[in-house]
Amino acid sequence: MSNSNEKKSAEDVGSNSSRIEEHDVFGSEHDHDIQYKTLSWQFVAFLMIAEIVSNGMLSLPNAMAAVGIVPSLVLTIFLGIFGLFTAKLLVDFKLNHPDVHSMGDAGYIIFGPIGREVLLFGTIVFAVFGAGSELLSGQLALSTLSNNGLCSTYLLVIFSVATLVMALPRTLGRLSWPGFISAATITLCGILAMVGAGVSPTPGRSLSATVPTTFYDAFLAITSPVFAYAGHFRFFILISEMHRPEDAMKAAWTLQVFATIFYAVFSVVVYCYIGPTVASPALLSLSPVWAKISFAFGLVNFLISGGLYAHTAAKLVFVRLFRRSRHLYSHTVLGWSVWIFLCFAATATAFIFATAVPIFSDLVGITASVFASWYTYGLAGFFWLYDTYYLDNGKEALRRRWGGTLLAVATILAGAFICVAGTYVSIKLIVEAYQSGSVGKPFSC
Repeated sequence: MSNSNEKKSAEDVGSNSSRIEEHDVFGSEHDHDIQYKTLSWQFVAFLMIAEIVSNGMLSLPNAMAAVGIVPSLVLTIFLGIFGLFTAKLLVDFKLNHPDVHSMGDAGYIIFGPIGREVLLFGTIVFAVFGAGSELLSGQLALSTLSNNGLCSTYLLVIFSVATLVMALPRTLGRLSWPGFISAATITLCGILAMVGAGVSPTPGRSLSATVPTTFYDAFLAITSPVFAYAGHFRFFILISEMHRPEDAMKAAWTLQVFATIFYAVFSVVVYCYIGPTVASPALLSLSPVWAKISFAFGLVNFLISGGLYAHTAAKLVFVRLFRRSRHLYSHTVLGWSVWIFLCFAATATAFIFATAVPIFSDLVGITASVFASWYTYGLAGFFWLYDTYYLDNGKEALRRRWGGTLLAVATILAGAFICVAGTYVSIKLIVEAYQSGSVGKPFSC
């Protein structure tokens, strides 16, 4: 009887494995020239840290100066825990639906064809804008290191070409070690920035535990910690290229714990030494020498992270075009031609927006409000409700698991609030910039 049960259990495991492989985005890769499912959870964590911490860290001290130490810290820690919770819901949804490669695929399951197109479009736009943001960070770093020795537009062109090269590998596995280097350099950049702030503190600075402010100013400040965790839009893509997707939560735990602790320490240290005049990005508030040292290490992260964003935008379109086709996993002329074109298109579009649109940084805020608020927070609630209803016992399961149902609904409402409030604040910021005449000119040095 024991041998019979063991045999049956082995057959069940094999059957389940075959089912997952059959519905997996990339299917069985035994005879594929290009194998995607090679990432370990450790390298997934490095890739996520490289992307998320890069955009989130440098604006947090300025947000703390606007609202005070206590509200900023509470929000940073709460959002870190909240982000871990929504990551768990996203990972569970991906494991239940191995064919999901992007937010667009998830949108198709829950909302139908329109949901797929809207969420896929939003993911591509967010990835392109993320690449553009990294290009501007790289431009700023090069300008600082060269003492503005070259027109900033030329520096942006140089950095864009390097970013394109970084985006070209077809699989994320090829970017795993660069991802590790990127995570290490942005961490070192933050540490050096804290040292630089401590070495040359602002004399006569005043610190505030809390700062009275209006809703507009407060929410404008807290958009930094809100979107400092806005990397969930890539979770499905990363998990799809893991050789053990069931380990994805280990990567999520590593990311959220590291990011939350690092954000909290960095923002407090820099704010305490620089005070309420701390700029965004915070490296601009350091002495010239320490700013250059910090930017030198940050530059590596900006380059690799920009490549990852452009790679993501290209990958979304590429998989949509060639899913289940030999061009996806074989070295075909068509496959490589389309891939290189998509990487170029993503990087070029990011460059054009970054240099030709004077209010690009504010547009990034709008994009984050409209899409990242849902990708990082709100949609996770829909994922839980859908799977509980369709994979469990319908309405009875929702009633029986009422605690989870309430949390899921609250998550959806939180995403909606961040979306509406963040969009309002970003649009008002643009209007005020034009009214004050502070908007720059396209392609200016």
